[in-house]
Amino acid sequence: MRGTEGLDLSFEKLMVFGGVENMNRINSGDGLDGRLRLSEWKDIPVELLLRILSLVDDRTVVVASGVCQGWRDAVSWGLTRLSLSWCKKNMNNLVLTLVPKFTKLQVLILRQDSPQLQDDAVEKIADYCHDLNELDLSKSFRLTDRSLYALARGCPDLVKLNISGCTAFSDNALGYLTGFCQKLKFLNLCGCVRAATDRALKAIGYNCHQLQSLNLGWCERVGDEGVKSLAYGCPDLRALDLCGCVLITDESVVALANNCLHLKSLGLYYCQNITDRAMYSLAQSRVKNKHEVLASVKNR
Repeated sequence: MRGTEGLDLSFEKLMVFGGVENMNRINSGDGLDGRLRLSEWKDIPVELLLRILSLVDDRTVVVASGVCQGWRDAVSWGLTRLSLSWCKKNMNNLVLTLVPKFTKLQVLILRQDSPQLQDDAVEKIADYCHDLNELDLSKSFRLTDRSLYALARGCPDLVKLNISGCTAFSDNALGYLTGFCQKLKFLNLCGCVRAATDRALKAIGYNCHQLQSLNLGWCERVGDEGVKSLAYGCPDLRALDLCGCVLITDESVVALANNCLHLKSLGLYYCQNITDRAMYSLAQSRVKNKHEVLASVKNR
């Protein structure tokens, strides 16, 4: 029997019979000649352990990483996604402890109901998780610009970043971040009233040409100049939330209609300066784009 088939069989038996001893008892009569016999849990092959951990929640994965050196190494080698949103207290200390072990992380979810994270935890993430492409720090009210500066230097491959509700970030730090994280496609700045300004949006338009989704909900300092910079610099925008951006006028919507031809979702709730002119411009843009697509298909 080949090694992969043996692992598959062992995996099935471990799930069915519920333990190493029971599995070994079954293996003793199945012709495997002891090749996959396990004396202790720590002897489980790395591939088999990772398959088991793929079936459990993130809290169990964290516990498993502390069983022994072998399990810790296996989890460190194979874990690419982790959520600690279940942690209701001491999340900061947990991040400081775990991040140096999980250096292969690509997705890290640290959403909080009450603020726990501090800058030292985010700096630790930036020091060790250089492959990170998705990070959720929403409602991290205690974080300051130190965190954004650290992420800019340590996590340049970020594609999806959620910092909604992080009210302490400044537009200087956000602009700095976009200069390094130019692969961003999804950015949530909802409620980031200090960070989301026209100055920051100009930096986003200049640096993040791949941006597809941006949430600026209730960012009251956003005006036409910033939105127009987005329209000119981010032509691939598909979704833009401007709800509560009370300063914008028809100029913003017209610029988006003329330049962001892939735009499918535009939130304008409570934007009281928007008139029928803007809506007409959007409608005309959709009709024109539809005709161009049809013409392109016919000419193939």
